[in-house]
Amino acid sequence: MKNTDIAVKLPAWAAILAAALGAAPGAAAQAQGDWTVKIGVNKITPKVESGNVSAPALPNTKADVGTDTKPILNLGYFVTDNIVAELDLGAPYRHKLFGADAIAGTGQLGTVDVLPPTLFAQYRFFRPDAVFRPYVGMGVTYAYFRRERGSAQLTSVLNTGGPASTFSLEAKWAASAQLGASFRLNERWSVDGGVIKTRLRTTATYSTGQTQAMKLDPVAINLGLTFRF
Repeated sequence: MKNTDIAVKLPAWAAILAAALGAAPGAAAQAQGDWTVKIGVNKITPKVESGNVSAPALPNTKADVGTDTKPILNLGYFVTDNIVAELDLGAPYRHKLFGADAIAGTGQLGTVDVLPPTLFAQYRFFRPDAVFRPYVGMGVTYAYFRRERGSAQLTSVLNTGGPASTFSLEAKWAASAQLGASFRLNERWSVDGGVIKTRLRTTATYSTGQTQAMKLDPVAINLGLTFRF
């Protein structure tokens, strides 16, 4: 009797293990020719290594950049069952700039809006009908900076007693790497989350004539719902 019970139960455990690994035979799939739309939120955290503001400026005059979180809209197309082209879009991010190193504690130096559309080529693991599908991706980002606004603190650092100081940041192309996973809820909807690392360098140019190299290298963490159609 016990041996029979074991023989019956083994297939059930095998089915549970298969489901945990993402196998769901006969279920609707994200497969070749499918389009997906992902709506969610994304938090960008710059990993800043700031250069010095060029002369004339106090030695070791550096800057730091704060985080921001915004809604995202991602469009995906399954070129094959496992290869996906994905375009990541969203609302402009607004980052605050702060003094660092020799001018740490001076407060907010300004703000800048950033639009970073990114095009990825992804590889999605497991079968198209898998419940759980991790993926990796490589892509290219265009970081477009706009609406740069200097503060009174920026003027006091760069041009004390003079006209208000302003700045601009140079738009740049950058390489991005992606790691994520999707978990299918039903035949149309999935939960999708991931991490993106971008290698981004730019240059700040100030109205006073100085420049400053900036290594931003942001890390983005996103989570959202994906609809397949």
